Amino acid sequence: MARGGGGGSSPWIAFIVGGLLVAVAVIVYVLYAGGLRPQAPRGVDIDVNLPKPPALPDAPKLPDPPLPTPK
Repeated sequence: MARGGGGGSSPWIAFIVGGLLVAVAVIVYVLYAGGLRPQAPRGVDIDVNLPKPPALPDAPKLPDPPLPTPK
């Protein structure tokens, strides 16, 4: 078996691919966050006027339940 046999350029390729991956992640973040210029805040004002529900009648009074008789 040969000692130290292997590609010597593998670490550099991994370093370049990792750098490209970081660069793409930064570009995606900048584009997703709205670019390099700040956006004006957007506000929404919702005003809903609903009619008042009609008054409900009072519930009928139920008779008192009978008390248990002691034995």
